[in-house]
Amino acid sequence: MKTESLSRAFADFSTPLIADAALRLKIPLRISPPGIRPVTPNQRLAGQALPVRHFGSVDVFLEAMENAQSGDVLVIDNGGRLDEGCIGDLTALEAEHCGLAGIAVWGTHRDTPELRQIRLPIFSYGVSPCDPRRLDPRYASALRSARFGNFLVEPCDVVFADDDGCLFVEAECIDELLRVAQEIWQRERRQAEAIRGGHSLREQLEFAQYLKKRAADSSYTFREHLRKISGAIEE
Repeated sequence: MKTESLSRAFADFSTPLIADAALRLKIPLRISPPGIRPVTPNQRLAGQALPVRHFGSVDVFLEAMENAQSGDVLVIDNGGRLDEGCIGDLTALEAEHCGLAGIAVWGTHRDTPELRQIRLPIFSYGVSPCDPRRLDPRYASALRSARFGNFLVEPCDVVFADDDGCLFVEAECIDELLRVAQEIWQRERRQAEAIRGGHSLREQLEFAQYLKKRAADSSYTFREHLRKISGAIEE
């Protein structure tokens, strides 16, 4: 799927919907560590991963941008450090200038007021006023992969991020993943509208019948019941 189509498709969805679709399809899903949030609330991000490993100098970000495609997401491995803001307004402006869709940082940022004015979607652990003071040896894989928590992100991955967090999926699964996410979204919207119209969720999901079946068979699960009636609230 082209980057523009990916962004448009995700505009109607959320990371919970993507996660539900992945669960249904049994597609491997990598979820960012707790605490990764957008610099500005209500920002959304979807695009091909552009991974990079930070070693103390901003030049590695600029080098990654040399070969970036419009709509890529710069995924920065800063080891989850909280003691330095590894990106600020100049990096964000340059990312915007070269057409990146946004930035996801396993670490923190700085220059928050300026970043909020720029409005490029940026996700991180939060803020640190201090620049990096170190210059570590550079990994040979600095432009080929990035750690984000306890997993690896590579250029073959797609990034989705919103107020609920950030997750990563292999690009080859995206078309089917978005198709199922659309189905789940439509079903949940119908259920939500029915509740607003006075038809309770318990009625829609035939919850009383489920309780009777469970009483007769303790192995009967709610998820099994939902599958039988094509209901949606959990996968």
